[in-house]
Amino acid sequence: MENNEILKTAVRALQDKMGRNLQIIRVGDLTVLAHYFVLASGGSSTQVKALADEVEHKLSEKGLRPKRTEGYHGANWIVLDYIDVVLHIFHQETREFYDLERLWQDGEFLNPDDFVADK
Repeated sequence: MENNEILKTAVRALQDKMGRNLQIIRVGDLTVLAHYFVLASGGSSTQVKALADEVEHKLSEKGLRPKRTEGYHGANWIVLDYIDVVLHIFHQETREFYDLERLWQDGEFLNPDDFVADK
């Protein structure tokens, strides 16, 4: 599956579950960790889990499973690693504390709506 299709599916899933402050950062020129980071926030641990579950469900329908999942039990910061696309789903306060946008500010910030324009 192409990265754009993963991004499109993930962004739609996050929007469907009311994920907040969606960000896509192209980091492929800065690190070997991934090509893209997708960041989203939820207002509670229940919503953070629901966001992660929805992304996993929608991508699994397309035959894709994360290579690794971290943080599900604590639900303050869940990471879904799809190799080239890594999703970071945060509780809002945790996101503010770690501020990945500042850490990866040299990356290219993309508009999530560009990936779901034909919704």
